[in-house]
Parts: sequence; C-alpha cells; structure tokens
Amino acid sequence: MRTFSRSAAAALALLTAACAPQKAEDASTQAAADPEPAVPAPVVADVAPGDLDAIKGRLQANMPGLQVDAVRATPIEGLYEVQSGFNFGYVTPDGRYLIDGDLNDIASGERLTENRRRTARAELIGGLAADQTIEYAPAGGDAKYTVTVFTDIDCGYCRKLHEHIAEYNGDGIAVRYVFFPRSGPGTSSFHKAEKVWCAADRQDALTEAKLGKGFEGPRDCSNPVMDHLRLAAELGLRGTPAIVLPDGELIPGYQEPAQLLKALAEHGSAPRPG
Repeated sequence: MRTFSRSAAAALALLTAACAPQKAEDASTQAAADPEPAVPAPVVADVAPGDLDAIKGRLQANMPGLQVDAVRATPIEGLYEVQSGFNFGYVTPDGRYLIDGDLNDIASGERLTENRRRTARAELIGGLAADQTIEYAPAGGDAKYTVTVFTDIDCGYCRKLHEHIAEYNGDGIAVRYVFFPRSGPGTSSFHKAEKVWCAADRQDALTEAKLGKGFEGPRDCSNPVMDHLRLAAELGLRGTPAIVLPDGELIPGYQEPAQLLKALAEHGSAPRPG
C-alpha cells in the first residue's frame, strides 16, 4: 500500500512542517539576506516507558502546533505510534526522534500502519449518514456488500464504473456515491454535482449526468457536496473513482464487477456503513 507520505499528502504537513527543508532555489538567496536562525534545542526529558500522555506532551513540545490524535504502543520496544488525522509516524519516548514511514511485520506480512489507517478510514466512512449519499442497491435492498465510491461526474473511469452499476447490484453489491469533484469548489464539475443532488430523482439525474447528457436543474438546494469534498481531502484521496470497502480498505481506480467482488470477499466482512 502507499507510504505514510504518499497516502496523506495534505495531512503530512502536520508532522513535517516544523522540519521541512527550504527549497534549494531559495536557500542561497535567503542565506545571503538573513543570518542563520537559531534552532531551538529539542525538549528532552525522562519519560517512563508506556506513559503515552507524557510521550504526546514531549512530541508536542518539540513540534509546537502539532495536532496529535493518539499515541500507541507498537510491537517494537521503545517505539510508539503517533497519529495525526490520517497521518502516522513513529516516535521515541522522549518525543525527539520521529520516523516517517509505514511499519510492517516482515515475518507475518502484516501491514501494521496500513491496518491502522484502514481502521481509521472505516470509522470515518461509517459516520457518513445514508441520506448524505446517493445509493444504488440490489433489488429488494438485500445487499451482501456495500461500498462507498468517491466520484467525479466528469471522470471517464467514474462513468465506466457507473455503466456496470446493474452488474454490481446483481452481484449483491450496493454502491454509495459520494461526490469528489477534483476541479474544486465553484467549478463546472462541482456545479453538476450540486444539480444532481438537488434533482427530484437523484439516481436518474446522476445516471444522466454520467452519460454526458447535460443534465440541467437547480443547484441552490441544501447539499453535501462541499462536505464530501472535505471528506475526500481528510482521507487524502487524489483521484477518482476511489472505492472504500466496508473494512476501510481503499481501492484507487476503476474495478470491474468481478474484480470488486473478489476484493470484497477478502475485505468486505465489516458491518454496513451509515
């Protein structure tokens, strides 16, 4: 899976801003203009092993402004996991040394950091209410699996995925759509998403829009498109379609029905989100 820095580029700044290197093209000019700034010494103090609150405090003292959501023990003695949003790193008990990267158990093959990231992702998606998505479910509503798909109406592979919506449903897969207009707020793709949400029949409107039929309608109703966009940013998503399985596993990109069904058989046993 993606590394710590690649999977949550936006959140990465929270853990690295305090020690980010200056751009090479600016460094020489700035050095000539200003004297070398004094670098404050790190806060180092005795911390009892396992005192997670103390470790959190030392880390925040060394990196002022850092938001630390959790500090946890790891299988490695003297190394603790630190979580900031969807950003994960590993820190020494004195809060001085931070390792930016994923932790993996080579012997067992377990992806320890990715497993933690998956759990956090599932919790966030699980809090997404059913009335904040557009869902296409199997006939009778009897879905074996439910996936959450971040979609952009103008994305080619998003449209390709939607062409097979009946097949996904036929395989017992319900698809919950969340909008991720990658062009950002106030753009054509963003406005299309708003129009779809404001339509009397959102399912039909979304299908028409994805077929490129130029669906038109009002966009001034209360809608969650901006909230969806913020959620995509919080998850560190970069492209569409982005498929989140019930257990939080993230599959970036289009999946044929058979491929998705296989992935769900491996990862899709978690409770239905929402």
